[in-house]
Amino acid sequence: MQGAPVTPAPSSSTWLRRLPILVILGAALVGAVVLRDDLSFEALARHRDELLAYRDAHYLWSVLVFLAAYVAIVGLSLPGGTIATLTGGFLFGLFPGVLYNVLGAGTGAVLIFLAARSGFGEALSRKLEGAGGRAARLQSSLRENEWSVLFLMRLVPLVPFFIANLIPALVGTSLWRFAVSTFLGIIPGALVFTSVGAGLGEVFARDEAPDLGVLFTPPVLLPLLGLAALAALPMLLRAVRRMR
Repeated sequence: MQGAPVTPAPSSSTWLRRLPILVILGAALVGAVVLRDDLSFEALARHRDELLAYRDAHYLWSVLVFLAAYVAIVGLSLPGGTIATLTGGFLFGLFPGVLYNVLGAGTGAVLIFLAARSGFGEALSRKLEGAGGRAARLQSSLRENEWSVLFLMRLVPLVPFFIANLIPALVGTSLWRFAVSTFLGIIPGALVFTSVGAGLGEVFARDEAPDLGVLFTPPVLLPLLGLAALAALPMLLRAVRRMR
């Protein structure tokens, strides 16, 4: 009697491709426990004077260190992404703070995407295509509405940032589309949080915490929803054409 087919063990090259995403997942788990208190608003408040003094004495180095730290926080999925954005506004103002925040967050997101695509995404995407059925139809639908879905994940803060970096890698999104939608799609949110960070001096003076609920106030939320509706418009038009 013929035995069941044996699945070959992953080769060393396969494990090397998977190593970056495995390192990211491990760092995320460790960081959630070890760095939870170090990458917090309270830590920023404690060290604000030292940070401002270093920025004033070494501006270029402060920008480079900030960018490297932000890329590491996002790229390794460490806690503190929101605090990093607030810090960018606090240290560098609304502009160029928002530029540094978008550059750091976008670069970190691209690194996660590349690690996930190299480790699992390419193989999973081929399996979905070959499997057929519902999974293949879902993948085809996502690809057909790729720009809309990518921008919606960035504009509507319902999908966690880390998940929004993984999903495109697992369904075969191109690096170009992912990068463009990421860097452009995070600008509105980055503007809001950077502006909050730029006003932290007054918040610290009053010994208060920043009001991050500003994101859900009508002056901020309505324009974001408008951009989300605009991003979803091509997808809706395709659905209407199919119904007709």
